[in-house]
Amino acid sequence: MGSEEVLQVLFSILGGNIVVVLLAAFIIICILLGVRIVPQSEQFVIERFGRLKAVLGPGINFIVPFLDRVAHRISILERQLPNASQDAITSDNVLVRVETSVFYRITEPERTVYRIRDVDAAIATTVAGIVRAEIGKMELDEVQSNRAQLIEQIKALVEEAVDNWGIEVTRAELLDVNLDQATRDAMLQQLNAERERRAQVTRAEGEKRSVELQADADLYAAQKQAEARRIQADAEAYATATVADAINAHGLEAAQYQVALKQVEALNTLGNGNGKSTIVVPANALEAFGNAFNMLKGRG
Repeated sequence: MGSEEVLQVLFSILGGNIVVVLLAAFIIICILLGVRIVPQSEQFVIERFGRLKAVLGPGINFIVPFLDRVAHRISILERQLPNASQDAITSDNVLVRVETSVFYRITEPERTVYRIRDVDAAIATTVAGIVRAEIGKMELDEVQSNRAQLIEQIKALVEEAVDNWGIEVTRAELLDVNLDQATRDAMLQQLNAERERRAQVTRAEGEKRSVELQADADLYAAQKQAEARRIQADAEAYATATVADAINAHGLEAAQYQVALKQVEALNTLGNGNGKSTIVVPANALEAFGNAFNMLKGRG
């Protein structure tokens, strides 16, 4: 075999191997370009010749090599906008500075990437406008006391505004409502005045209650005294009635007998005293005592 024939055999063998190698390399490249593994926290937006072709979810996905490409890798995790502060004026013309925070996540990447360029800036601008508008409808006291309701209103309005961008607002927070120093001083004076007014009202109510209780006590005492007098009067009336009944039953002599008995008992009490004393009695008293002794003697 000549040298020329040897060279021809070598070229034929090498040429066949090169084709196989190139074919194998092409297949490997197609597999690498056609298989896309999407992480759980992302979604891939696929374009074909510059147009939207599909949105790939988490897991293994297949695309057409050399025709399809991954145009956008979108994170579907919840995001937080940087805290933003904006001025607002309430309906009672009070200037307040409101600090807000918004949380959101992308639910439809194909709408987000093709309808809005800067998502964070767009949401921040929308929130600022809605906050100013809603606070402008409320007085300062309402803003302070109805913060939860205000947050719900802001969240609902922001959701409605960004719905066309494929975004879900998960939470909106009204972190702080700050006032200028002059307004704070005026509110402090008003608060102190209100506290003093409440203290005065409390003291007045206490004094009123004390007077009412004292009046109730006096009324109760008067009622008890009147009741005691009534009972005493009833007792005296009963005694009088008893004497009258006795007189009617036994005649006047029975009554005179009882009087004479009391007079004698009184005289005995005076006579049995320890001290030496002189008792002066009227003449008619002596006559009465004499009559009493006679009546007692007659009774005996």
